[in-house]
Amino acid sequence: MAAGNARIVRYIVFAAFFLGVLYFISNNQGYRLQPDSFTVTKPRPVNNAPEKEHPIINGGSEPTQPESWATGTNSDGPGSANGVKGDKAGVGKSGSAVPGSSKSNSEPDSMKGSTRPPPGTPKQQMDIGEAAMSLTPNDHGWNDMLGTAPGPRLSAKSKIDLTVDTIMTGSFLNDKPFDDTFKKVTTSLVSGKTHYGEIPYEHWSFPEHIDQDKAKKVREDMAQRKIIYGDSISYRHMCRFESGFFFRQELMMNYEWYWRVEPSIELFCDIHYDPFRYMAEHKKKYSFVLSLYEYIETIPTLWDSVKKFVKNYPEHIADGNSMGFLSDDGGETYNKCHFWSNFEVGNLEWLRSKPYIDFFESLDQDGGFFYERWGDAPVHSIAAGLLLKKEEIHFFNDIAYYHVPFTHCPTGEQTRIDLRCHCNPKDNFDWKGYSCTAKYFDINKLDKPQGYEEQT
Repeated sequence: MAAGNARIVRYIVFAAFFLGVLYFISNNQGYRLQPDSFTVTKPRPVNNAPEKEHPIINGGSEPTQPESWATGTNSDGPGSANGVKGDKAGVGKSGSAVPGSSKSNSEPDSMKGSTRPPPGTPKQQMDIGEAAMSLTPNDHGWNDMLGTAPGPRLSAKSKIDLTVDTIMTGSFLNDKPFDDTFKKVTTSLVSGKTHYGEIPYEHWSFPEHIDQDKAKKVREDMAQRKIIYGDSISYRHMCRFESGFFFRQELMMNYEWYWRVEPSIELFCDIHYDPFRYMAEHKKKYSFVLSLYEYIETIPTLWDSVKKFVKNYPEHIADGNSMGFLSDDGGETYNKCHFWSNFEVGNLEWLRSKPYIDFFESLDQDGGFFYERWGDAPVHSIAAGLLLKKEEIHFFNDIAYYHVPFTHCPTGEQTRIDLRCHCNPKDNFDWKGYSCTAKYFDINKLDKPQGYEEQT
């Protein structure tokens, strides 16, 4: 029981951490770009007016015919790049304070002609809708980026430990009410606001239709066969929660984007742009950095449930989907490829959509989260592969990432130099035999990066 409670606390803290990262990136105003470099408007003038808030503007049986896998429609919705859900008019539901200040028209001789402001000048916010979205080291203006993001940096040489300085705002979820001591301690440690929510009982418990005796025998059998997390009840609740409920929590409803981040990972390269904005402007809805094959012992009947869903809901299957990533025989069997969900940047509105909810509830009714040990990674991956168009899934090659025991290190020496990476390319998992990333490149007709052959 103690071990189970410890896991639950870990998942709660992890959730708080990724919301903190989401907040951190969504409100990043730590640098400005040289306006003349991109033909954008000058920074808005500031004055001595009191500070005020400005709204964030957001710009089963098998089917009888294999063709039924690629039928149906899939609609695109407007995206927001700041991680905050916007209303129909495009104004975020939560505001971001933009401080005002005063500025002298004169500047020291040493500063004339420089893009850097005089010492003591407050950083200014550009109109994000008009600014260039991102830079690479080869772009003009790369060296004119000013300063670093406010708050502590995630150093490329240290693990991202769950330190209090990292969490700028905290949203804590638990299946039981938090006591006053927990609230006092976390409030004192978090630099921003804290929010507390209770996960509804039905989101972290056995559904009524689950046969408890059958589920118990499955756990005992998996424990005997030494299947990872095979005997864990809390792990199963976590997988079901991540698959179908985290995005429906009240504390999450103000957000349109999420970035899943876990303790003790490593990021090896600079991230020089806003991943949320990239996803929104390129109409992406799900992303990954690592992919691999799932343990078949944990999902023996998952694909049967998927095929039943496809037969019952053909209208949800996207034209131009990624079936080729999931199956090598047109949907008859599952090849076990999935995106590793301990890193994912995704669109919450997609997860809340009817196609995804119908998909999750169909699988949930079959009971595989408890009668087997279905993970949220294959569930998310299969949903993305069938319900989204191929081009709506993105591979973040430039976000170098480690989660035990796998590493994604960008392929190509020049790319690693440009991104100031310190990972070892020999550790890159992308092109190894147990990775599915090459398959992703093939079905999307993408050229593999130069030098990939040396890492196979």
